[in-house]
Amino acid sequence: MKRTLLSAALSLGACSTLLAQANTMTIDQKIDAAVAPTAQFISDIIFYELPVGGIGIPLILVWLLAGAAFFTVYLGFINIRGFRHSLDIVRGKYNQADAPGEVTHFQALTAAVSGTVGLGNIAGVAIAISLGGPGATFWMIVAGLLGMSSKFVSCTLGVKYRDVHADGTVSGGPMHYLNKGLKERGMAGAGKFLAAFFAIMCIGGAIGAGNMFQINQATQQIIAVTGGEAGSWFGDGNAWVFGLLIAVLVGLVILGGMKSIARVTEKVVPLMCAIYIIAAIIVLVSNFTLIPGAMAAIFEGAFSATAVGGGVVGVMLQGLRRGMFSNEAGIGSASIAHSAVKTNVPVTEGFVGLLEPFIDTVVVCTITALVIVVTGAYQMDAAGDGIALTSTAFATVIDWFPVVLAAAVILFAFSTMITWSYYGLKSWTYLFGHNKAASVSFKLLFCAFVVLGAPMQLASVVAFSDAMLFAMSIPNMVGLYMMAPTVKREMQDFLAYARSSNNNPLTKEAVKAEAAKA
Repeated sequence: MKRTLLSAALSLGACSTLLAQANTMTIDQKIDAAVAPTAQFISDIIFYELPVGGIGIPLILVWLLAGAAFFTVYLGFINIRGFRHSLDIVRGKYNQADAPGEVTHFQALTAAVSGTVGLGNIAGVAIAISLGGPGATFWMIVAGLLGMSSKFVSCTLGVKYRDVHADGTVSGGPMHYLNKGLKERGMAGAGKFLAAFFAIMCIGGAIGAGNMFQINQATQQIIAVTGGEAGSWFGDGNAWVFGLLIAVLVGLVILGGMKSIARVTEKVVPLMCAIYIIAAIIVLVSNFTLIPGAMAAIFEGAFSATAVGGGVVGVMLQGLRRGMFSNEAGIGSASIAHSAVKTNVPVTEGFVGLLEPFIDTVVVCTITALVIVVTGAYQMDAAGDGIALTSTAFATVIDWFPVVLAAAVILFAFSTMITWSYYGLKSWTYLFGHNKAASVSFKLLFCAFVVLGAPMQLASVVAFSDAMLFAMSIPNMVGLYMMAPTVKREMQDFLAYARSSNNNPLTKEAVKAEAAKA
């Protein structure tokens, strides 16, 4: 009896201690404490590692990289030889005003780019370099170049199997081409399962990578430039207040649907890219003599066995992981935005889609990496990681730039969130029906997570974001492999049309006619 009473007393004492600790925790800390265990559990499942030579290699990265390499070879390096056609289409050479859809090729590109060119390019690159050294940059570029082919296949299928509703709005993406495409191949059951699995993971990805990660990093930067944790209005446990302000702005935009999102992104994306790239050029020009050494460090570090823990494989894993997180090639998300384009020839949007990884990873990520390496910020003890590291790098040349970076970060985060809200919405309505009740319920849920994501710790946010995002690639890549022959035929038909000397308007019939001649 005494032992029982003693155990009960100890249990009550432990509970009292936990309650006392909980009472002293800020709202921010309580939110993180509640979410962190779940985020880590999900991450451990998705990023299961196969031990090879003492190094754990996430199988999900092998899955994505192998697919990207396969599509690059199978489609005859379309990522390179299709680049000129991509630019022609974006410029409007093949526009079809009377075609079904909601947005132009340029608007579809900016909407999709706003979902990829974001904090993954600023914070993600910094994380990769802080963990993998300068050499991680090389593997990020490789991920971008190969990912162009995966994006080509996904965006083509997104348009081919989309649904055009009676009100003129469009629903497309992996959940639609997995369902319809596999049904055409006699695998209706498998198609429905994979489509539903993708939709569920996409909702998680929208809330994690497209929402919480974005607002989290934006919040950290705004706190840093407005007085720090102790002096900022949003510090000392009040980060959720900034999240609430951004949630209101996000809500105002996403209520208008894809057309509203496209109108915002076609203005915000060029602006935010211009601000960021101009600032980066200023830093690089100021350190012009160090650029050759930085490029040498990037190349040598990519193949150096002593670069970081894990050697070459360790560097490669960091670069590929952050590169694929940034450009989302093989994930399938961007095809949801591209599906809304006005066109009768699906493969034209495949060409537009392959520009995304190039812009996102080959251009913007490389510029960020060069800034971090030439300034030596990644070697500074106070640099930290994530957005803090990039901010430190810019501040070495422009001491007031963290304020400008804060503005750019908010634009990056905002544009990414509104695009990902669309991805999550289309997945939500795929599962629960294309109706007003389903639409409003998801938009409210999405805005709520903007508030929750602001105060979370970076490790918890990254773990959840990466897990949900990469899980989407499991069903998506299955569909891309199985439907690659369809994409190849449509690609060959369009290339035959593009090579022809006549000026026939772009239609399905014109493409078929030229393909028959070839």
